[in-house]
Amino acid sequence: MVTLETKPKTQLAQLNYLHIAPRKVRLIANTLRGLSAKEAEAQLLLRSQRSATPLLKLLRSALANARNRNLDSNRLFVSTIRVDQGPMLKRFLPRAQGRATPIQKKMSHVTLVLQEAGTQYQERFTINPPVKKTKTKKEKRVKPKTEAIKTERPKEKRGGFFKRLFRRKSI
Repeated sequence: MVTLETKPKTQLAQLNYLHIAPRKVRLIANTLRGLSAKEAEAQLLLRSQRSATPLLKLLRSALANARNRNLDSNRLFVSTIRVDQGPMLKRFLPRAQGRATPIQKKMSHVTLVLQEAGTQYQERFTINPPVKKTKTKKEKRVKPKTEAIKTERPKEKRGGFFKRLFRRKSI
């Protein structure tokens, strides 16, 4: 008896050399695991962390690749997301008395796998693209022409703190 197992359709996307520490990227990546693609996109749009923007870009790239391969975008979910440490730039910060403190500028490699689920996910919300504001022509303000009479103070009263200071009589 021969059984043919149908392999689930998957789409892989990678982001290498992201200049954010893996520990910080994992905080966001762990929240996406198991979510539908649209829900993961909504989560990333609402996050204020710096690593949310590159992860959103990666997810959208994976979705575009999946659409290109004729996968149903309504059935896609984030099956695995892995954040590995990339290379580290090693720098030194000068300190007191001739010492130096090492600085490690860490990088991350992110691997995202979208998988097609057996059933279609129920849409809980819609993501509206940002609307571009159209510029309206503003009418120029016309200032009424009034003759302003400039009054000048006499030069004796002009001056300031220093003139008053040096005008004082010394004892």
